[in-house]
Amino acid sequence: MAVFTLQINGRSYRTDVDPDTPLLWVLRDHLGLVGTKYGCGIAQCGACTVHFNGEATRSCALPVSAIGKAAITTIEGLSATGTHPVQKAWDSVDVAQCGYCQAGQIMTAAALLKRNPKPTTEEIDATMAGNICRCGTYHRIREAIQLAATMPATTKTKSKS
Repeated sequence: MAVFTLQINGRSYRTDVDPDTPLLWVLRDHLGLVGTKYGCGIAQCGACTVHFNGEATRSCALPVSAIGKAAITTIEGLSATGTHPVQKAWDSVDVAQCGYCQAGQIMTAAALLKRNPKPTTEEIDATMAGNICRCGTYHRIREAIQLAATMPATTKTKSKS
């Protein structure tokens, strides 16, 4: 076991875990941040996506020992009140069905719009291709991202990641 100090959602957390523990399990089991979901455990479905220094990253395959001083943002840190443009667009378009993949989808979309505020349909599809939606709401996901891209850029980020 080792003690790690992590910067998550603008707060500092200390946790004593095995260095090989995936960030996903630290978030869920040790810190109570359960918005990030477990899907596959091999970084292929996207349900566990968080921001690692602003980049969409699969937390199920990222050992806590690799975090260092990086800023981590989870779905809870994207917007405490659900007012991030991607979250608002998700609601407006009524994207979610079962909802299980939505935190990962939203985190991937938010990272895309942060680095590319006006993505093409092809860029959206290429970025989101790594996120699996069991309900098949891909057309609504694309529509929500396109809607979020029309919102003022100054409201697109809350966290420092």
